[in-house]
Amino acid sequence: MQAIASSSKIKSKGKSTHKRAFDAQVFLDSAGVARRVAEYRRSQKIYSQGDRARSVIYIQKGGVKLSVVNETGKEAVVAILGQGDFLGEGCITGRSICMATATTIAPTTVLVIEKNEMIRVLHEEHEFSDRFIAYMLVRNARVEEDLVDQLFNSSEKRLARTLLLLAHYGARGHPQKVVPKVSQEMLAEMIGTTRPRVNFFMNKFRKLGFIEYNGEIHVNNSLLRVVLHE
Repeated sequence: MQAIASSSKIKSKGKSTHKRAFDAQVFLDSAGVARRVAEYRRSQKIYSQGDRARSVIYIQKGGVKLSVVNETGKEAVVAILGQGDFLGEGCITGRSICMATATTIAPTTVLVIEKNEMIRVLHEEHEFSDRFIAYMLVRNARVEEDLVDQLFNSSEKRLARTLLLLAHYGARGHPQKVVPKVSQEMLAEMIGTTRPRVNFFMNKFRKLGFIEYNGEIHVNNSLLRVVLHE
């Protein structure tokens, strides 16, 4: 999801009127202490698994990885989020603790909205509420697709799908198809395989012209062939 909303003009009888919709910056600049801007360096934790869940976070710039650790200490990356994404939304459903650790993968700026403030805004700002609900429905569909991908697809196909998703394939406003800076180790954790396997497939994709990388990864639309190939 891109900017939360923007003001739109409606012209009537030669005069312009403004229909005000929820705007992240307007919300940020309004009075009160329940919301604030926070800036993080790369590889800095926003919150940790087991922390108290008390705020919803909106990413204004940068990127965040969500990871979980099981009882034996094994870590798994469960999501990579970027500009326009929310995290920590479980607190408004009654969840008392954070189920994952949120760590930045680049210099990141976020808008922190306290739980009660988020609930108030959802009730009072209908434009924001509609967009937030739509976002959560898309996120839930993505989780289901990720599970199916993990259960039934090969590691090569899972890697191709992950790269396309990270490059926002098919999304508006992202014509560059550039993947955020993620290591091969992180990609391996996300798709449930080893780093050598990721390295092998990345080299294969590059030789076939599906991707290009020199400091950052550029994903070409042709990579979709790997996902669609039976």
